[in-house]
Amino acid sequence: MYSDELRERATRLAIEARKDPAGRAGAIKRIADQLEVHPEALRGWVKRAETDEGIVPGTTGTDTARIAGLEREVRELRRANAILKSASAFFAAELCATRSDVDREMVKDHFRPPARGLRGGPLHGRAPHACGRSARG
Repeated sequence: MYSDELRERATRLAIEARKDPAGRAGAIKRIADQLEVHPEALRGWVKRAETDEGIVPGTTGTDTARIAGLEREVRELRRANAILKSASAFFAAELCATRSDVDREMVKDHFRPPARGLRGGPLHGRAPHACGRSARG
């Protein structure tokens, strides 16, 4: 690993050398050899610095970090969504099983189910349960 000071100095020198058309060719290799830094490491630092400064088009370091954070958040939200979907399916199945048991007991006891809406259908404005019955039996 290289120190932050060495990285900043090497990057600054390489960017300045690349601005001069006469010294542009081989500038990174020359500066890397002078400072005893691997040329590919310096090339990466220069590329990142030029992108961050807007000299070269590309995704800046802050944008890259923000994108990574947003992708992580999306993964977490998708995982939470999957858990909630599983839980809602589980509870819907439990509700249907419970309602089926209640319906069997009502038939066994010859108990007449409560009246539905005035028109004989399910009460208006109520969403049906997952088991296909209305919210009010």
